[in-house]
Amino acid sequence: MERSRRNRARRSRLPETVPAVLLGALGALVLGTLIGLATDPSRMVGTTGYVFATGLLLAVGLYGSTHGIDLADLRRDLRGVVAAVTLGVVLKAGLISGVMILAFDRPEYLILGIVVAQIDPLSVAALSRDGHMSQRARSLLSAWASFDDPMTVLLTLYVAGYAYTAAGHAGTPSVVGGGTRGYALGLALNALLLAGALLLWWAGGRLWPAREELDADGGRRPATPLAAVLVVAVLVSAAANMLMLAVAVAGLFLRAKAFARPLARAVSSAFLLSTALLGLFVAQGVSPGPGVLLGTTAFAAQAVVAALLMPLFVRGLSGRDRFLLGIGQQNGLTAVLLALTLERDFPKTVGIVAPAVVTVNLLHYGAHIGFGCWSRHRSRRGRQPGGRLERLPGRPAGEGGGPPAPPATADGLRSSA
Repeated sequence: MERSRRNRARRSRLPETVPAVLLGALGALVLGTLIGLATDPSRMVGTTGYVFATGLLLAVGLYGSTHGIDLADLRRDLRGVVAAVTLGVVLKAGLISGVMILAFDRPEYLILGIVVAQIDPLSVAALSRDGHMSQRARSLLSAWASFDDPMTVLLTLYVAGYAYTAAGHAGTPSVVGGGTRGYALGLALNALLLAGALLLWWAGGRLWPAREELDADGGRRPATPLAAVLVVAVLVSAAANMLMLAVAVAGLFLRAKAFARPLARAVSSAFLLSTALLGLFVAQGVSPGPGVLLGTTAFAAQAVVAALLMPLFVRGLSGRDRFLLGIGQQNGLTAVLLALTLERDFPKTVGIVAPAVVTVNLLHYGAHIGFGCWSRHRSRRGRQPGGRLERLPGRPAGEGGGPPAPPATADGLRSSA
C-alpha cells in the first residue's frame, strides 16, 4: 500500500517536471513532420480552408490567453503592457535583426526579427497553468502575447519595403500592398466586430435576467448558452476575416465561469494542432544554421527586454517573476503565418523560421523545467531538519495549499517542534 501511494505521488509530480501538453506537442511535431515528408503541404497553403483553419487556431489561442487575464492586474500594470507591446517589440525586432544581418550580411534578413519578435498567444494560453509564476506575472505575459501582434504587423508594413529594396529587388513587395490604408481598414473592422459582440453580450444579459450568473466581483454575465454561441460566432467571424485584435479584446469582457474547462481543452487541442502544422513545414527543408541562430537570438532578446523595460514600467515584481518573464519567449502559429505571408517576397523565410520556432520553444521549455527542478531542490533543502531557512523569491511561506512554513529561530534555523 505504501508503494502504491509513492507511485501515485510520483505520477502526480510528473506534470510539474514535464507537463503533459509538452509531451503531446512533441508527439504532434513528430507526427506533422512524418506527414510532411509524405505529402506536399505547399498545395494547401493559401487555400480558403487552410486560411480559415489557421485563423481559427489563432483566434482560440488569443481568446484563451486574454480570457485568463486578471483585470485588476491588467489595470495595475497597464503601463508595462503598453511598453512591452510597443517599445518591447521594436527593441526585440531590432536586436534580432541586427544579429542576423551581422552574422550573414544579408539585408533581407531584417524581416526575420519582426517574424519572431512577437510572443505566441496560443502557446502562452496552453501553458498558462505554470505553478511557478504568480497570477500577476501570468496576466502580464498573456497581455504581452495577445496585443503585440498589431505592432508586428505595423513594423512589417514599413520594414518589408526597405528590406525588399535593400536586397536588390525593384518595386514594392506584395505584403505591403494595402499599406497604411489597409492597416487602418483592418483596425476599423476589428472595432466593428468588437462593438457588435459587446452589444449582443450586454443585450443577452438584459433579455435573460433569470439565467444570469454573478461572477466573483459581483458583475452580471449573460446566460451561458447564449454567451457560448456568441463567443463561437466571434471566433468564426474573426477567423474568416483575420480580425484577431477584436478577439483579443473580447476575451477581456466576454467571460463566464462555465467557459473555463471547455476553453482549456480547446486551447490545448489548438496548440497540438498548430504544432503538427509546424511539423509539416519543418519536413519541407530548413536552414538549420540561420534558424537556430534566429531562435537563440529571439530567446535572448526577450530576456534583455524584460530586464530593461519591466523594472521601469512595472513595480513590485518579485525576482522569480522577472526571471520567468525573461524566459517567456514562445513562438508558434503566429510566426509561421507571418513567415508564410512574407515567403512570396522573401524566399526561404519559412525554412529559417520553422527551425527557429522549434529552437525558441526548446529553450523556453528547457529553462522552465530547469527552473522547476532548481526550485524544488531549494524547497527540499529548506525543509530538512536543522537546515537553513531558504524561501524562494516572491513565494510566500505555505503557498500552494500546504501548511505554513515553521517559524525561524533567532539564529536563522527552522524550529523543529
